[in-house]
Amino acid sequence: MSGMLLSSMRTPDTDEPVVEEKPGDEPEDLTGRALRLRIRQQEFLAELGVLALQRTSFTDLLNQTARMTAEGLEAEFCKIMEYIPSDKRLLVRAGVGWGEDVVGNATVGADLDSPAGYALQTGKPVISNHLENEERFRTPELLVQHGIRRAMNVILQGDGLPFGVLEVDSRSEGEFGEHDIAFLQGAANILGMAIEQQQYQRKLQAALDRHQILLKEVNHRVKNSLQVVSSMLNLQANTVGDPALSERLMEASTRILAVGRAYNRLAYNADYENIDLVGYLREIVEDLEAAVAPCKIQLDTPKEIQFAADRAILVALIVNELILNAAKHAYAGSQEGVIHLRLVSSDDKAVSISVSDDGIGLPADFDPALSKRLGTRIALGLAGQLGAELTRQKTTKGTHFTLVVPLHAKAN
Repeated sequence: MSGMLLSSMRTPDTDEPVVEEKPGDEPEDLTGRALRLRIRQQEFLAELGVLALQRTSFTDLLNQTARMTAEGLEAEFCKIMEYIPSDKRLLVRAGVGWGEDVVGNATVGADLDSPAGYALQTGKPVISNHLENEERFRTPELLVQHGIRRAMNVILQGDGLPFGVLEVDSRSEGEFGEHDIAFLQGAANILGMAIEQQQYQRKLQAALDRHQILLKEVNHRVKNSLQVVSSMLNLQANTVGDPALSERLMEASTRILAVGRAYNRLAYNADYENIDLVGYLREIVEDLEAAVAPCKIQLDTPKEIQFAADRAILVALIVNELILNAAKHAYAGSQEGVIHLRLVSSDDKAVSISVSDDGIGLPADFDPALSKRLGTRIALGLAGQLGAELTRQKTTKGTHFTLVVPLHAKAN
């Protein structure tokens, strides 16, 4: 590109515009119509600024900029061109006044011999008031075809590299001046900030998407690894030949599956920090049905409770222990019975989870804090990590445990 690097362009603020020489140097009359036009131009810039702050869609912002720029300069044509490095040309992305086949299809050269290319590469605004007599640059064929007599070009900055060029064109006689460049550059600056913000957000979203994909892949692999370990424990439990040891291995397997269920949900959940606690515990219960048979597990839950994934794992492990303990001790001798699991979200601060049965019950002097049972000790230890309260309600029949869990972890 004539040996010039786009990344080394100067900003238009410090460069004088490239304007055709004209005889005399008479000051412009800013009275009447001209003054009203200047005021209207400032109103357009203010309106564009508001649109940019309102996060108007990128396409709409391009179209609105082209419309307001043309109207503010009383020109019939305006176009916003994006630089395509692979083609070394400028593509018309938006515009007014052009035929349907121009926007999205037409291109102009981005080299130094093109007015738009010169503005792109040097950062200098370019005014061409007499294209039929232009000797500094070649006149693009697109302008010739539409009978354009005069044009202005200013650079559109992007995130690090120029986005392209904002150009206004007219078939009418007259001349664009430096005051017109000031308005055109103002519109370009507002649009450039919006372009930079859009490009930054696009990069940020791409980075976030990559992060989520990697995190989901990790969760998926952890889940698979836990399933392998659980399967190995099941296999060992079936071949060990010791009923007591076999039972402990099966319990360990269900604990591992409880954790694996959470990672499975995280691998396919759009929100990788939270999961539906109700749906998660339903899956835990499905895993436990074989382990507690011939007992049945009955659920009473709301439709959904969003819960932090890492804390949901601890809740599931506690529920896992309480249900296994109920099946093991409440209905001794392979009796059939029902184990009730109930969830209640009473407010925005905590969720209450109860596990109860109608079995033989615990001794009257049973104290969970002093229990030597592994399952009870695990449940109490996990409740402490959650900042939750695990209590036993004394009933005339059966056993009833309640776990009250804060929805959010307390700050250290």
